[in-house]
Amino acid sequence: QVQLVESGGGLVQPGGSLRLSCAASGRTFGRMGWFRQPPGKEQEFVAAVGWTSASTYYADSVKGRFTISRDNAKNMVYLQINSLKPEDTAVYYCAAGRSGTYSISDQRSDYDYWGQGTQVTVSS
Repeated sequence: QVQLVESGGGLVQPGGSLRLSCAASGRTFGRMGWFRQPPGKEQEFVAAVGWTSASTYYADSVKGRFTISRDNAKNMVYLQINSLKPEDTAVYYCAAGRSGTYSISDQRSDYDYWGQGTQVTVSS
């Protein structure tokens, strides 16, 4: 059974940091990514990683503040979030493509599996 389980969300003050984790199980995955859905808005792309952390891509709104990485030995994907802003408040979702889909992508349709999400709230 394929599972993606996110963790690490929470309430943080502006300027703070969080590290989101995604535990993937059930099969070998290709591309991995993070998306988010702010309150009252549609889901949007955040960051993507290919088979290794050497290949990454970020939304302009998070570039320089967020870092995506993966550990294939542990089947984990991480999102380090620094310099958090109130507009980063959202439910963050981990997504994965099937084995063999190694090119990075910012398109939801290129991901086959999704986690349940973890809430990140940035507020003073």
